[in-house]
Amino acid sequence: MARIGFLLDMDGVIYRGSRLIPGASDFISRLREHGIPFRFLTNNSQRARRDVALKLRRLGIEASENEVFTCAMATARFLASQKPDGTAYVVGEHGLAAALHRNGLTVVDDDADFVVIGEGRTMTFEMIERGVRLVEKGARLIATNMDPNCPTDKGIRPGCGAIVAMIERATGVQAFSVGKPSPIMMRAARKEMGLRTDEIVMVGDTMETDILGAVQMGYRSVLVLSGGTRRQDLKNFAYQPDLIVDNVGAIPDEFIFGNLPALAQ
Repeated sequence: MARIGFLLDMDGVIYRGSRLIPGASDFISRLREHGIPFRFLTNNSQRARRDVALKLRRLGIEASENEVFTCAMATARFLASQKPDGTAYVVGEHGLAAALHRNGLTVVDDDADFVVIGEGRTMTFEMIERGVRLVEKGARLIATNMDPNCPTDKGIRPGCGAIVAMIERATGVQAFSVGKPSPIMMRAARKEMGLRTDEIVMVGDTMETDILGAVQMGYRSVLVLSGGTRRQDLKNFAYQPDLIVDNVGAIPDEFIFGNLPALAQ
């Protein structure tokens, strides 16, 4: 049997808002039963990985923090590699600041090496103004992801990409994004499992992030229709997933256990 590991998007794949998606718990149980490695992958930088694992457990899926990989973690590791012991002004929430601290960066209000943008509900326009001024003074503009919106139980709200756009337009500086579909995050998650490129399957509900990231990295991909993408939407994309299923629980055993078809729609 070929070695294989899964990168699993969360919202739209494992849960939708506060509800578990049918088949998700059984799918995770199948992976555990057969010792198949996986990581829960999220472009949401608000929560620390421990908090994300707790949410999953409360929804009925056993998860440890070591099985969670967030865009905040990817961003913090990247910035630490670029400038060890650097400083960052943060427009975001606890999960992002905690990841930066864990990787040796100091969160400051002025004279920052980086202006790091995440999503959240506690930011103010004053924080955006300060970010604009710091970028104008030479701080590098970093986005944890470029998702324009975030799904909630009540509908969408502005995402990191929408917040970053304000600073980009005001300063004329383009942000560097680390989250999906960036190869920085996709590669880092693979390395955590110690697998090769041809041993990874990305499961997601979004063509523009999950599936695009997989295609660019050379990973196999599964699109689930339990999130924001409909089957008829696929005609709008030049790239396609390797497999399309209604939900993660419908991924067939032959795909999970390594006999991966080149294209099985």
